[in-house]
Amino acid sequence: MSDAKDKKAEPAKTPEPTLTPEQLAARRREREDHALGLGLGGVYVGWLLATARSLGFCRDEGFYFSAASSYAQWFELLFSSPGKAMQRAAIDPIWSANHEHPSLMKSLFALSYMFLGQKWKVFDDASTAYRFPSMLMMGMAIYVTYLFGARAYSRRAGVGAALALALMPRVFYHAHLACFDVPIMAMWTACIYSYWRAEAKGGLGAAVLAGVMYGLTLETKHNAWMLPAVFVPHALLVHGRAISRHASRTGRIPIPASLVMMVAIGPAVFVALWPWLWNDTLPRVQEYVNFHVNHEYYNIEFLGQTYFGPPSPKSYMPVMIAATVPTVTLVLFAVGFVGRATALAKRGVAAAMAFFERAVPSWAKAEPGTHDRLQTDALFMLSLAVPLSVFLLPRTPIFGGTKHWITAYPFIALFAGRGVDVVVTAAERALAGKLEGARRPLVAVAVFAACFLAPLDVTAHSHPFGLSAYVPFVGGTAGGADLGLNRQFWGFTTQSLAAYFQDEAPPGARVYIMDTSWPAWNRMVSEGRLRPDLRGVGSPSEADYAIVHHEQHMNEVDYNIWVELGRPAPHYVLTHDGVPIISVYKRAR
Repeated sequence: MSDAKDKKAEPAKTPEPTLTPEQLAARRREREDHALGLGLGGVYVGWLLATARSLGFCRDEGFYFSAASSYAQWFELLFSSPGKAMQRAAIDPIWSANHEHPSLMKSLFALSYMFLGQKWKVFDDASTAYRFPSMLMMGMAIYVTYLFGARAYSRRAGVGAALALALMPRVFYHAHLACFDVPIMAMWTACIYSYWRAEAKGGLGAAVLAGVMYGLTLETKHNAWMLPAVFVPHALLVHGRAISRHASRTGRIPIPASLVMMVAIGPAVFVALWPWLWNDTLPRVQEYVNFHVNHEYYNIEFLGQTYFGPPSPKSYMPVMIAATVPTVTLVLFAVGFVGRATALAKRGVAAAMAFFERAVPSWAKAEPGTHDRLQTDALFMLSLAVPLSVFLLPRTPIFGGTKHWITAYPFIALFAGRGVDVVVTAAERALAGKLEGARRPLVAVAVFAACFLAPLDVTAHSHPFGLSAYVPFVGGTAGGADLGLNRQFWGFTTQSLAAYFQDEAPPGARVYIMDTSWPAWNRMVSEGRLRPDLRGVGSPSEADYAIVHHEQHMNEVDYNIWVELGRPAPHYVLTHDGVPIISVYKRAR
């Protein structure tokens, strides 16, 4: 009897659904795509770690190191006494540090420093622990860019897109830094990808994920507030007809679930992850908005003229893209973009004609769980156009150079990846019948080598002077200098003088650090990147040695140093491809 009861008590097992061969193949392909994307990102992170110590600290990094150190105190309190950590008396003194920017990346810098630097000793340099989250963000950007390209176009396009993004000298430079520019590029791309997946899959889960991703993007940098200019037009393009018909029948406007979740969840995540906003929330949000809306206009040199304020030259963005993005990447972008833009335009004309004929045009012809390729093209174009178009406005500051529109680069890369696929396909057709069997893949290998060996060389050669380097199309670093393009900013090249000071400076020498921030100087000294006995000073009159970071608006500093140190010529000039980057003056004895 007991055996019978036990058998009755056992719940009936639901048979597992049998997957079709097509479904099994799709799952296997998905696993392979994730593995390939993660592998590409992982290799790049390894490259960043291998080159991190040879790159000095820029001004902003010094401030973010200090802020992260402060935040680490709060996390230590949170882990030991959560109740105390939630009190305003604990929050405000700590989180007031550098509250002009959201906290996500600085919190990750702090946690990486606490665990990978101090506790587990993964990194010898505290700076590498601080920088590591940004490096991981760059790895994620490559991973998501690959997935986007592979799923929108083809695996070849995905690999091409990932390589095109990875092998941009300015991106490589910024990917090392404990700053927010590469992280917002990564999050911008991941947020758009999550929206794109939500459009295909449907369902509440995908929409909620899109909302969370938008909140994390808001918490990364203020660029995220431009994303509605991508999502709303795209949603209207895809769902506009259905929205209009539903509104006319019911009097209500249906909004795509992903957009609803972004509005509902995004701001909540933004506030929840930033303790500075937990008290006096609205005034502090307003302060944050005002800081960026009324941001100070720092100077920048462009074509031989230094701009100290608006209006900004409208040619700045396109010229700097042409001068800093490898030319072959831009050619591939043109190949991929023109083909997709032409197809998109044809669909638009057909839809317009159908509309005037009172037919039912539809941009949303894709079956659930798939993507209409032209809808994807439109999304990529919006994701590219929104961050770039801002720099055609006369009052947009340009002092940050290419980093301020870096969010557009993954989408330049995606069209470049599509261009690679077009070129490989054309080569395979041209050689059809001439290459058989095992030789056929050599076509793709040859095309990829032709497309990316030069960007690899240019990117590797640019280090550690990434902001000084320009592509061969404009004559390289020397051509950029001849054109009057900005040679550097942020004072990050100071560390490159380590060998000079090691050999030339007497013990306790005083060095005028010029454009180097004090936190960055102190970090270089404390980590032994510069001799620990060197003493930084704030004016040439106090110095035994004075450095000059070569920027046009700093020419007057040379003249002051001539007078103060008694010598009109530098004792040493650090160059990159023959171009002066930083000069050292030595006091006359």
